[in-house]
Amino acid sequence: MRALTFALGVTADAALGDPPTAVHPVGLIGRAAALLRACAPGGEVARGRYGLGVATMLPLVAAAGAVALRNRARALHPLAGVAIEVALLDSTCALRTLLDRATEVHDALARDAVEEARALLSRHLVSRDTSSLTPSEVAGATIESVAENLSDGVIAPWLWYALAGLPGAVVYRTANTMDALWGYHSPEFEALGRGVARLDDALNLLPARLTALAIVTAAALPGSGASASSALATWRADARLTESPNAGHPMAAMAGALGVSLTKHDAYTLGATLRAPDAADIARAIQLARVAARLVAAGLFGALLATKCTTTGPATPADR
Repeated sequence: MRALTFALGVTADAALGDPPTAVHPVGLIGRAAALLRACAPGGEVARGRYGLGVATMLPLVAAAGAVALRNRARALHPLAGVAIEVALLDSTCALRTLLDRATEVHDALARDAVEEARALLSRHLVSRDTSSLTPSEVAGATIESVAENLSDGVIAPWLWYALAGLPGAVVYRTANTMDALWGYHSPEFEALGRGVARLDDALNLLPARLTALAIVTAAALPGSGASASSALATWRADARLTESPNAGHPMAAMAGALGVSLTKHDAYTLGATLRAPDAADIARAIQLARVAARLVAAGLFGALLATKCTTTGPATPADR
């Protein structure tokens, strides 16, 4: 059943994208985070302990709520339970939305609408200031976002669903959302967000590396127009150049696969010897990410089926 639900959730995301903002669980998490932030105590030590408590409890509460909702629907009818779980799984991942947003930036750059491309990049994909970015830097930031969010927003929730079912996906999505809201180096969030930032780092250790491997594999397929050898070499050389212990892995692999250099000023340069990216490279990154996601989805679906078959074992004559 988990394999079937996983397949339906992946298909729902591909067909429908994110649920409406008003009912999106991430929006609910954001509102909860705002309330909890308002209740945070003063003082670095107290804020650190409070933040650690929130990082521990909020993902568990969200997972318990999701499971309770699914179980209540299942009690009404088994198919209702499946439908709710599919909808919740769909809400934890965002492949279609990610690629659609990146395509919007690509289209704006392709028609030389640089200001529009900067605005779209800032609104949908990155938190940095984009007002002075050159067209090449806009392209590079978009490619970085595609690679990083392929891990954070797609493959990580899929993997945690495969490993731990609906609670795993919801715990991951809650922690990742909280990190996006609180994980800043600033006087307000340095202590408050430390706990959730470390939790998010831990939950993304395996997905980030799986995503990089998927990008390398996708680049090796015939007709990809990308270089698997360069992806692997850049991944190995540059993955640790980012402040995050995880983000550099998919970004470095993507940089090498496309043969482009990805730079964030005063932070890192991935693939320093490679050429600067342009709008066409965004389209290549989108296609490579789509193929990498399909490879991971197929692998996880097969693993879930194989696990079920191993657990149940072959039927005996008495079973038949």
